[in-house]
Amino acid sequence: MSAPLEPGATLGVLGAGQLGRMFAVAAKRMGYRVRVLDTKPDTPAAQVADTATVAAFDDLDAVADFARGADALTLEFENIPRETAEEAARHAPLRPGSHVLAAAQDRREEKRRLRAAGLPVAESAAVASPGELDDALARIGVPAIAKTARGGYDGKGQAPIEVLGEAAEAWRVIGAPETGAHVVVEQRVELARELSVIAVRGPDGALACLGPMENEHRHHILDVSTAPADVDAATASEAIALGRSVMEALDVVGVCCTELFQRPDGSLLINEIAPRPHNSGHLTIEAHATSQFEQQVRAVCGLPLGSCRQRVPAAMANLLGDLWLPAPPRFAAALAQPEAALHLYGKTEARPGRKMGHITATGESVAEARDRALAARDALSPSGRIA
Repeated sequence: MSAPLEPGATLGVLGAGQLGRMFAVAAKRMGYRVRVLDTKPDTPAAQVADTATVAAFDDLDAVADFARGADALTLEFENIPRETAEEAARHAPLRPGSHVLAAAQDRREEKRRLRAAGLPVAESAAVASPGELDDALARIGVPAIAKTARGGYDGKGQAPIEVLGEAAEAWRVIGAPETGAHVVVEQRVELARELSVIAVRGPDGALACLGPMENEHRHHILDVSTAPADVDAATASEAIALGRSVMEALDVVGVCCTELFQRPDGSLLINEIAPRPHNSGHLTIEAHATSQFEQQVRAVCGLPLGSCRQRVPAAMANLLGDLWLPAPPRFAAALAQPEAALHLYGKTEARPGRKMGHITATGESVAEARDRALAARDALSPSGRIA
């Protein structure tokens, strides 16, 4: 392993959304310079980075120039074209590497590699036509959910299937071509709760884990995360062990979130992975000795990983663009709530469902922290409680 990158080095980020913004803030606090590359100007990360490059991700000459100006690189989201990641890695260490994107970008490959590592996932099948989907449903059973294999997030590119005979309608909802599509159909699992573990791994193989966090979704978008999760010690240990196993199986250097389903019998299944910081880990900024973003900086630079100790119970509530419509949010009212911390991402246009920021609150208990976070979010809206 090469020597750690000391403060003063330049870190490059492929992508410049809110995750890149919070990474840049952590890196600059530690004394690093940050440059970002994205397809648009005035992105959340560009507003706080030292330099910002505007270029298409498939402009490999621009990617090479960008990467040559960095001492190490990382990813802000997992849908960077693999060719872009490979070109960038020719000029500076990229953490996580392009080999991780093969699993992160395609649900078929993700399921295959997780199963090959002996890790628990829901029963699923890859299908390429409505007819194949019908056949798979007969094997897997219903209810099920069909998802595009590539792309799709926050419920986009997905269709629930409640009974046999709905394959054609699900195909239409997904918007897949009649044949040759890349779709995964998964058995829908009865849930007790949804969890996430954010693991960090250094170039030397050192591993640390944050969580598990407990996650609540609304309209397929993460709504509230709390930590510590309301699970027993054995479940928490198993969740962390699964997060560690994913890092080792995929040889991830950097940060990776493992999303988990807990079934009513207490068993855990891996839902999906994201080789980057995760929305559910935003509360680590206020609640943990080392946030997920500082851990990412440390891993990218080959520094010793930080403590994962949680200092105080915490909750995070997402702020969607709906809160900006029809009237601007009441920020002073929200910040009058005790222990509330406001994070806005610098996005200039508010749209329904768009993540504009989040509020974190801490408390003596998870319940108190959650109540405070929700009260602060409710106070943003002139009409009161969020629908």
